[in-house]
Amino acid sequence: MKLNETQLKLVDKQVKRLIESGSYYGELYKKHGITGVTSQEDFEKLPFSEKNDLRNAYPLGIMACDETEIVRIHSSSGTTGTPVIIPYTAKDVDDWGIMFARCYETAGITNKDRIQITPGYGLWTAGIGFQAGCEKLGAMAVPMGPGNTEKQLKMMIDLETTVLTATSSYALLLAEEIEKRGLKDKIKLKKGIFGSERWSETMRKRIHDELGIELYDIYGLTEIYGPGIGRT
Repeated sequence: MKLNETQLKLVDKQVKRLIESGSYYGELYKKHGITGVTSQEDFEKLPFSEKNDLRNAYPLGIMACDETEIVRIHSSSGTTGTPVIIPYTAKDVDDWGIMFARCYETAGITNKDRIQITPGYGLWTAGIGFQAGCEKLGAMAVPMGPGNTEKQLKMMIDLETTVLTATSSYALLLAEEIEKRGLKDKIKLKKGIFGSERWSETMRKRIHDELGIELYDIYGLTEIYGPGIGRT
Protein backbone atom coordinates (compact mmCIF):
# COMPACT_ATOMS: atom_id res chain seq x y z
CA MET A 1 0.00 0.00 0.00
CA LYS A 2 1.52 3.28 -1.16
CA LEU A 3 0.73 6.20 1.14
CA ASN A 4 0.53 9.81 0.01
CA GLU A 5 1.91 12.69 2.07
CA THR A 6 -1.37 13.40 3.86
CA GLN A 7 -1.77 9.74 4.83
CA LEU A 8 1.80 9.58 6.11
CA LYS A 9 1.16 12.61 8.33
CA LEU A 10 -1.99 11.01 9.76
CA VAL A 11 -0.22 7.71 10.47
CA ASP A 12 2.73 9.55 12.03
CA LYS A 13 0.36 11.48 14.29
CA GLN A 14 -1.36 8.31 15.44
CA VAL A 15 1.88 6.40 16.05
CA LYS A 16 3.29 9.24 18.14
CA ARG A 17 0.03 9.48 20.09
CA LEU A 18 0.24 5.77 20.92
CA ILE A 19 3.87 6.08 22.02
CA GLU A 20 3.09 9.05 24.23
CA SER A 21 0.13 7.26 25.81
CA GLY A 22 2.29 4.39 27.08
CA SER A 23 -0.29 1.95 25.72
CA TYR A 24 0.46 -1.62 24.67
CA TYR A 25 0.99 -0.59 21.04
CA GLY A 26 3.10 2.38 22.05
CA GLU A 27 5.43 0.09 23.98
CA LEU A 28 5.46 -2.35 21.05
CA TYR A 29 6.57 0.42 18.69
CA LYS A 30 9.32 1.43 21.09
CA LYS A 31 10.48 -2.17 21.21
CA HIS A 32 10.81 -2.13 17.41
CA GLY A 33 12.67 1.18 17.49
CA ILE A 34 9.80 3.06 15.86
CA THR A 35 9.47 6.73 16.82
CA GLY A 36 7.29 7.98 13.96
CA VAL A 37 6.36 7.51 10.32
CA THR A 38 7.71 10.07 7.84
CA SER A 39 8.26 7.86 4.79
CA GLN A 40 6.91 4.82 2.99
CA GLU A 41 9.87 2.87 4.33
CA ASP A 42 8.94 3.83 7.91
CA PHE A 43 5.35 2.77 7.28
CA GLU A 44 6.38 -0.65 6.03
CA LYS A 45 8.33 -1.24 9.25
CA LEU A 46 5.16 -1.09 11.36
CA PRO A 47 4.39 -4.54 12.81
CA PHE A 48 1.13 -6.24 11.87
CA SER A 49 -1.49 -6.57 14.60
CA GLU A 50 -2.45 -10.10 15.56
CA LYS A 51 -5.11 -11.55 17.84
CA ASN A 52 -2.43 -12.30 20.41
CA ASP A 53 -1.59 -8.58 20.60
CA LEU A 54 -5.13 -7.86 21.73
CA ARG A 55 -4.96 -10.69 24.27
CA ASN A 56 -1.55 -9.57 25.52
CA ALA A 57 -2.97 -6.09 26.09
CA TYR A 58 -5.51 -7.51 28.59
CA PRO A 59 -7.15 -5.94 30.48
CA LEU A 60 -6.80 -2.26 29.45
CA GLY A 61 -3.43 -2.08 27.69
CA ILE A 62 -5.06 -1.11 24.42
CA MET A 63 -6.40 2.10 25.99
CA ALA A 64 -4.67 5.06 24.28
CA CYS A 65 -6.32 7.95 26.13
CA ASP A 66 -6.73 9.08 29.71
CA GLU A 67 -8.92 6.70 31.70
CA THR A 68 -11.32 9.54 32.51
CA GLU A 69 -12.34 9.56 28.82
CA ILE A 70 -13.50 5.93 28.92
CA VAL A 71 -17.25 5.57 29.41
CA ARG A 72 -17.73 1.84 28.73
CA ILE A 73 -15.93 -1.41 28.00
CA HIS A 74 -16.99 -4.40 25.95
CA SER A 75 -15.36 -7.79 25.67
CA SER A 76 -15.16 -10.83 23.44
CA SER A 77 -16.28 -14.14 24.90
CA GLY A 78 -12.73 -15.41 25.38
CA THR A 79 -13.75 -18.90 24.24
CA THR A 80 -10.48 -19.34 22.35
CA GLY A 81 -8.18 -17.76 24.94
CA THR A 82 -7.83 -14.62 27.05
CA PRO A 83 -10.82 -12.35 26.37
CA VAL A 84 -10.23 -9.13 24.46
CA ILE A 85 -11.40 -6.00 26.27
CA ILE A 86 -12.05 -2.88 24.23
CA PRO A 87 -12.50 0.48 26.01
CA TYR A 88 -14.89 3.02 24.44
CA THR A 89 -14.87 6.80 24.68
CA ALA A 90 -18.10 8.78 24.35
CA LYS A 91 -17.15 9.52 20.73
CA ASP A 92 -16.58 5.81 20.06
CA VAL A 93 -20.09 5.09 21.33
CA ASP A 94 -21.55 7.88 19.21
CA ASP A 95 -19.65 6.82 16.07
CA TRP A 96 -20.77 3.23 16.55
CA GLY A 97 -24.40 4.30 16.78
CA ILE A 98 -24.04 6.32 13.55
CA MET A 99 -22.46 3.35 11.73
CA PHE A 100 -25.22 1.03 12.89
CA ALA A 101 -27.96 3.49 11.95
CA ARG A 102 -26.53 3.57 8.43
CA CYS A 103 -26.77 -0.22 8.26
CA TYR A 104 -30.44 0.01 9.21
CA GLU A 105 -31.00 2.74 6.62
CA THR A 106 -29.40 0.73 3.81
CA ALA A 107 -31.91 -2.03 4.60
CA GLY A 108 -34.73 0.45 4.09
CA ILE A 109 -35.49 0.79 7.82
CA THR A 110 -36.68 4.22 8.98
CA ASN A 111 -37.71 6.07 12.13
CA LYS A 112 -41.24 4.77 11.57
CA ASP A 113 -40.15 1.20 12.29
CA ARG A 114 -40.36 -0.71 15.55
CA ILE A 115 -37.25 -2.81 16.10
CA GLN A 116 -37.37 -5.83 18.42
CA ILE A 117 -33.89 -6.51 19.76
CA THR A 118 -33.31 -10.09 20.89
CA PRO A 119 -29.47 -10.43 21.03
CA GLY A 120 -27.90 -10.36 24.49
CA TYR A 121 -26.85 -7.24 26.38
CA GLY A 122 -23.90 -6.84 28.75
CA LEU A 123 -20.21 -7.27 27.94
CA TRP A 124 -21.17 -8.65 24.54
CA THR A 125 -21.52 -5.88 21.95
CA ALA A 126 -24.62 -7.25 20.25
CA GLY A 127 -27.79 -6.05 22.00
CA ILE A 128 -26.55 -2.60 22.93
CA GLY A 129 -25.19 -2.09 19.42
CA PHE A 130 -28.54 -2.90 17.81
CA GLN A 131 -30.22 -0.54 20.26
CA ALA A 132 -27.75 2.34 19.81
CA GLY A 133 -28.25 2.23 16.05
CA CYS A 134 -32.01 2.08 16.48
CA GLU A 135 -32.06 5.11 18.77
CA LYS A 136 -29.67 7.05 16.51
CA LEU A 137 -32.02 6.30 13.61
CA GLY A 138 -34.95 7.50 15.69
CA ALA A 139 -36.88 4.24 15.44
CA MET A 140 -38.69 2.62 18.38
CA ALA A 141 -36.48 0.11 20.21
CA VAL A 142 -38.11 -2.90 21.87
CA PRO A 143 -35.12 -4.10 23.96
CA MET A 144 -36.14 -7.67 24.76
CA GLY A 145 -32.77 -9.38 25.00
CA PRO A 146 -32.51 -13.15 24.51
CA GLY A 147 -34.96 -15.89 25.44
CA ASN A 148 -38.45 -15.78 26.99
CA THR A 149 -40.14 -16.71 23.74
CA GLU A 150 -43.65 -16.27 25.17
CA LYS A 151 -43.00 -12.62 25.94
CA GLN A 152 -41.12 -12.11 22.68
CA LEU A 153 -44.18 -13.18 20.71
CA LYS A 154 -46.57 -11.16 22.88
CA MET A 155 -44.53 -7.98 22.42
CA MET A 156 -44.11 -8.71 18.72
CA ILE A 157 -47.89 -8.90 18.29
CA ASP A 158 -49.02 -6.21 20.74
CA LEU A 159 -46.42 -3.63 19.69
CA GLU A 160 -46.69 -4.54 16.01
CA THR A 161 -42.93 -4.97 15.63
CA THR A 162 -41.79 -4.39 12.04
CA VAL A 163 -38.12 -5.39 12.32
CA LEU A 164 -36.62 -8.39 14.11
CA THR A 165 -32.95 -8.43 15.13
CA ALA A 166 -31.56 -11.78 16.26
CA THR A 167 -29.10 -14.56 15.77
CA SER A 168 -30.18 -16.77 12.88
CA SER A 169 -30.85 -19.74 15.19
CA TYR A 170 -33.14 -17.70 17.46
CA ALA A 171 -34.91 -16.21 14.44
CA LEU A 172 -35.57 -19.74 13.22
CA LEU A 173 -36.93 -20.77 16.62
CA LEU A 174 -39.29 -17.77 16.63
CA ALA A 175 -40.36 -18.53 13.06
CA GLU A 176 -41.17 -22.13 14.02
CA GLU A 177 -43.16 -21.00 17.07
CA ILE A 178 -45.12 -18.47 15.02
CA GLU A 179 -45.96 -21.17 12.47
CA LYS A 180 -46.83 -23.75 15.12
CA ARG A 181 -49.15 -21.36 17.00
CA GLY A 182 -50.79 -20.01 13.88
CA LEU A 183 -49.70 -16.43 14.62
CA LYS A 184 -48.46 -15.45 11.17
CA ASP A 185 -51.53 -13.30 10.43
CA LYS A 186 -51.04 -11.43 13.71
CA ILE A 187 -47.47 -10.26 13.23
CA LYS A 188 -46.40 -7.17 11.28
CA LEU A 189 -42.77 -8.08 10.64
CA LYS A 190 -41.31 -6.80 7.37
CA LYS A 191 -37.55 -7.24 7.80
CA GLY A 192 -35.02 -9.26 9.76
CA ILE A 193 -31.43 -8.21 10.62
CA PHE A 194 -29.43 -11.22 11.78
CA GLY A 195 -25.82 -11.68 12.88
CA SER A 196 -23.32 -13.35 15.24
CA GLU A 197 -23.71 -16.75 13.59
CA ARG A 198 -23.10 -18.36 10.23
CA TRP A 199 -26.28 -19.52 8.56
CA SER A 200 -26.83 -21.61 5.49
CA GLU A 201 -28.94 -20.78 2.47
CA THR A 202 -31.29 -23.54 3.58
CA MET A 203 -31.84 -21.87 6.95
CA ARG A 204 -32.18 -18.48 5.28
CA LYS A 205 -34.86 -19.77 2.93
CA ARG A 206 -36.70 -21.49 5.77
CA ILE A 207 -36.86 -18.31 7.87
CA HIS A 208 -37.89 -16.28 4.83
CA ASP A 209 -40.62 -18.71 3.85
CA GLU A 210 -42.05 -19.04 7.37
CA LEU A 211 -41.99 -15.33 8.24
CA GLY A 212 -42.34 -13.85 4.77
CA ILE A 213 -39.84 -11.05 5.45
CA GLU A 214 -36.73 -9.53 3.84
CA LEU A 215 -33.55 -10.86 5.47
CA TYR A 216 -30.20 -9.13 5.94
CA ASP A 217 -26.82 -10.09 7.43
CA ILE A 218 -25.12 -7.71 9.86
CA TYR A 219 -21.37 -7.94 10.46
CA GLY A 220 -19.12 -6.85 13.26
CA LEU A 221 -16.42 -7.73 15.74
CA THR A 222 -15.61 -6.47 19.21
CA GLU A 223 -12.24 -5.12 18.04
CA ILE A 224 -14.02 -2.65 15.73
CA TYR A 225 -16.90 -1.42 17.92
CA GLY A 226 -19.17 -4.43 17.37
CA PRO A 227 -22.03 -5.27 14.97
CA GLY A 228 -22.79 -2.54 12.49
CA ILE A 229 -19.56 -2.28 10.50
CA GLY A 230 -21.28 -3.70 7.42
CA ARG A 231 -24.48 -5.24 6.09
CA THR A 232 -25.48 -7.45 3.16
